[in-house]
Amino acid sequence: MKKKSAAYIVIALLAGIGIGYFLFGETIRKESDHSHVKDLEQSEEVWTCSMHPHIRLSEPGDCPICGMDLIASTDLTNDLETDQFKMTENAMALANVQTSIVGDIGFDTEEIKLTGKIEENEETTTVQVTHFKGRIERLLVNSVGEKISKGQTIALIYSPELVAAQQELLTASKVKKQQPDLYNAVRNKLKIRKLSENQINQIESSGTIMETFPIHSHVSGIVSEKMVEEGNHIERGQILYKISDLKTVWAQFDVYENQISSIRKGQEISIVTNAYPDNKIAAKISFVDPILNATSRIARARAELMNKGSLFKPGMFVEGTISIADKDPEKKTIMVPKSAVLWTGKRSVVYVKEKASTPIFEMREVTLGNSNNNSYEILSGLNAGEEIVTNGTFTVDAAAQLQGKKSMMKLANHQSSSPNNQQFKNTKASIDFKRVFNDILPVYFDLKDALVASDSKLAVVSSKKMLTYLQTYNAKELQEREIAYVQKTIQNLEGISSREDLINQRIHFKSLNENLEAIIREIGNASETIYIQKCPMADDNNGAIWLSKEKEIKNPYFGDEMLACGSVISTLEKL
Repeated sequence: MKKKSAAYIVIALLAGIGIGYFLFGETIRKESDHSHVKDLEQSEEVWTCSMHPHIRLSEPGDCPICGMDLIASTDLTNDLETDQFKMTENAMALANVQTSIVGDIGFDTEEIKLTGKIEENEETTTVQVTHFKGRIERLLVNSVGEKISKGQTIALIYSPELVAAQQELLTASKVKKQQPDLYNAVRNKLKIRKLSENQINQIESSGTIMETFPIHSHVSGIVSEKMVEEGNHIERGQILYKISDLKTVWAQFDVYENQISSIRKGQEISIVTNAYPDNKIAAKISFVDPILNATSRIARARAELMNKGSLFKPGMFVEGTISIADKDPEKKTIMVPKSAVLWTGKRSVVYVKEKASTPIFEMREVTLGNSNNNSYEILSGLNAGEEIVTNGTFTVDAAAQLQGKKSMMKLANHQSSSPNNQQFKNTKASIDFKRVFNDILPVYFDLKDALVASDSKLAVVSSKKMLTYLQTYNAKELQEREIAYVQKTIQNLEGISSREDLINQRIHFKSLNENLEAIIREIGNASETIYIQKCPMADDNNGAIWLSKEKEIKNPYFGDEMLACGSVISTLEKL
């Protein structure tokens, strides 16, 4: 009996072990297999592209988008928040992405930057005219820029009416005792025609008629305009030369509409010329134009400068800085560079670097306040001490899009996981957007060539052609991010076409190219081969890119000054 009981116990134990394995063994096995797979995934080397970080492959090779060599990466960005994304150091360096700490600038003062030119002082500009009819036999001052002195002979003129007046003088001098009134009238006739007493006396005493008469300058100065040539027949009162006294000159500045309320007569302004960047000149605003140009939305302000040693030349570019005391000393104003802000008309965004030591970014919507020539006031969305992208912002935005993160070009509610290559292909630019880009590309090259030639007038013409096309294009078929690209392009072109100022045009051209580079990344191909070129010395040694259909470097940021400065950093092959 005891033997049977022992047998039953053994059978029950074995049955229990079998049931337990049946119930729990599969779970244990699955957990073990899952743990093994997880360990394998964590140990597997991942290969990515420095320009397209969302590309993640299990073996080395070429990037399927740009063709660059893939690099090893073990960072799976597991620590990123939903809308954060990471760029590689290499990608940031290639795109010249720069960041700055947001500071509470403007506690006590705010600086307004104005750009302008040196011009002649119109109050000291005079004209040299003739006081009798005649023909110019000889010009003794033949070119603009010549310096002349008061009393200097500047021309010799043959005048039939003066020949007749001299004959009258000689006749009247013979009867001056009998007819003094006639004699004096004849002399006054010659004086009215600006002949001097000495000249009149010489004619009378010699009894000889002069056939040509010298014209003497009434003032000293520099010839700013020559109005006649030798052999011209001239009328009484006709202008021969315009003469400028350059002992004083005007620094004429452009004041944008949103700056007018901060500019007033008597304000101190610090002026620097491009020719002498280390020489700061203190002056005061002497005039603010009461009329705003309805087309350019610009008024003029000027300061009068003493021109010792002819330091200032009319036509020189100048920059003025005006410090404005804050109306509320307790108010802390956050100002950021305009290059940091992306906007579509409805939204304004910046990219915040979340960690100082790691290139992890996140888009942040901000509310803009007043602006000056270079900065926006931030009313909300940023705090002092945060680090934001201030250069290459469009490139960072493009990286956010490619990684499927929240960006200016996309609405919220994006998937947090990085898209695979197939997903990326599905988010490529629309056919209409590619057509828009390829249509404006030839005119863009005309604009680039105009800046290479330092031809500001032609740059205005080319930028207006691009503007006309984009402003009249029906954008209904474009995607939201594509419309934002078009709007940003229009904004930059408006800046280039607003005035014939090479410095201003090249600043907007830099921003235009950052936008076009992002468009190229979106499109992926073009109707012709495009070379993306970069000059490291442009933008105050921060570097700037441009597009070219030729491999040869022709620098649009410096023109002939440094025509060959730059190199090809990327190539977009023809489709």
